[in-house]
Amino acid sequence: MTRIKSVRHLTQRGTCLTLLALAGSAVLLGIAGCGKPKAAQQPGPLRVWHWMTDREAAFDELARRYQQETGTRVRFELYAPSDIYVQKVRAAAQTGGLPEIYGVLGELRDLASFINAGHVLPLEEAMSRNGNAWRSVFFPKALAVNTFTRENAYGVAPGVYGVPVDVMNVQLFYNKRLLATLGLDQPPDTWEAFLDVGRRAAAQRLIGFVSGWAELWLIDCFATDYAIHEMGMKQVEATYRGKVPYTDPDWVRVLGRFAELRDSGVLAEGIVAMGNKRAEQLFANGQAVFAFNGTWGVNVYQSMNPALEYGVVMPPRTDPNRPMVTWGGAGSSFFVNAKSPRREEAIAFLTWLTAEPQQRYLTEATQNIPANRSAAADLPAPLAAFADDMDDTVHPRLFSVQEESTVIEAFDKGIQSILIGERTPEEVAARVQETKRLEASRRATRAARQEGGHAID
Repeated sequence: MTRIKSVRHLTQRGTCLTLLALAGSAVLLGIAGCGKPKAAQQPGPLRVWHWMTDREAAFDELARRYQQETGTRVRFELYAPSDIYVQKVRAAAQTGGLPEIYGVLGELRDLASFINAGHVLPLEEAMSRNGNAWRSVFFPKALAVNTFTRENAYGVAPGVYGVPVDVMNVQLFYNKRLLATLGLDQPPDTWEAFLDVGRRAAAQRLIGFVSGWAELWLIDCFATDYAIHEMGMKQVEATYRGKVPYTDPDWVRVLGRFAELRDSGVLAEGIVAMGNKRAEQLFANGQAVFAFNGTWGVNVYQSMNPALEYGVVMPPRTDPNRPMVTWGGAGSSFFVNAKSPRREEAIAFLTWLTAEPQQRYLTEATQNIPANRSAAADLPAPLAAFADDMDDTVHPRLFSVQEESTVIEAFDKGIQSILIGERTPEEVAARVQETKRLEASRRATRAARQEGGHAID
């Protein structure tokens, strides 16, 4: 953008000199018309790129309010769906076309690559100003998702890099009316009781459980919850490091939970081919007893069926002596373009956006849990149930080590094969472990080639 402006100024300057050479009267015209036209103009709006279709109208309203309060224009630009947005951001990073504020979707390694390439401004200094005033407004678990510790695996300087706009976690929604039809006044809190609900539902030709399990990340979320619940975080991370195999009996037992779900009759028919939008429609229409979905479901179900009576509960425990966890943290986050000359303006806007009044407005307009803790003090009952469990959330970005994406894909697709009866838990565990072995071999080969100065395939 700077280069374009420079070319324009050179062109204007050349035009002025031509006018001066033509005639004395034209001198006056040249001086009047060619000075510094950009100086009198207001700067363009701060640009914010996002993918959140459900928040488009609310963001536009907040942009209007910010200009009214500060005089600074802000323009939210929507690019959806999320895969289109990811392509847009990656292309812009390569060409130097990123806006002042944008989001980074993907795994922690993706965010690290943006940071290491100089596209993300460190926010540690801004968060620490005035006695950590900005930092203190957030749920710690939300801020942690965009924070790198001193000994991270990506070589990123420690500190905070992103600003959470809201928080989320994924739990079980349950239909109160259907649960009563099955003779229950409370949702099950143990695994066996949950499977029994599935049997009761099947007997009455009701759908017991829906979720978008055609989308691998939702399967991974459910499986990760139970892996940590049953084995503990240390053993899960040891597996990612290659110290514990996926063929370990504990992992086979976790995979076996999906065979138990299949055999109980609790799962919707064709759940492995079901997108989450379809799952949300089934639950909103009162056709399913349970739905495994995130906080955004509150807004979705409200728009689909305002009369729906439901509650929210953590997934049932398989071990009553161990705490249950759920996947959660920052729902959506914004980052400041480190290469933008308007970095401080971007920080000022994000500070305003995450202040209590704006966060309360976003909650009212979009039914998402605010990242600002004070704004989350008086939430509607379903959102409050989610917010109350934020301290029991986990997130892959917070693990001390991340699993290879190829291994995660093999694990999640293996679960799908268990659900359709194609493979046993033991067979899936063996295939995942073989994928893990091959990935480790490839990584070792790449490292050896780098060390030997050879080109990397």
